[in-house]
Amino acid sequence: MDIRKIDDSLSVSPQIRVEDVAEIARLGFKTLVANRPDREEPGQPSMAEIEAAAKAHGLDWVYLPVASGNITDEDVERFAPMIQGAKKPVLAFCRSGTRCTILWALSSAPTLSAPEIIQRARGAGYDLSGLEPRIAQHARKSS
Repeated sequence: MDIRKIDDSLSVSPQIRVEDVAEIARLGFKTLVANRPDREEPGQPSMAEIEAAAKAHGLDWVYLPVASGNITDEDVERFAPMIQGAKKPVLAFCRSGTRCTILWALSSAPTLSAPEIIQRARGAGYDLSGLEPRIAQHARKSS
């Protein structure tokens, strides 16, 4: 597993395996969020299997699939309240962790500055500098 901490309440990861869920629970995560559509690519574990493992290990499970390369404002509007209301800490995963990080970045725009968002993402290994105009747009929407 390649868990990357965004802040104290959210970490992101590339695709996890069913076998990883026990370790995720052991590490203290309370909610597991899948931002990857089921059957996005051959050989990917099914979300039903990961969900069953999450529930078996006492984790809350959220399935919020988002198409790769096509994160809509509606996706962000669904992600923001979900992450705010989730039991913390949260681990969100997708194919590479980028989608989860972008969802966090855009949903954080109302409360964090674009440079801070980009710096936190960079600290987790994700370069979101190209999203700065969209982050600023989301910040303006909420004001």
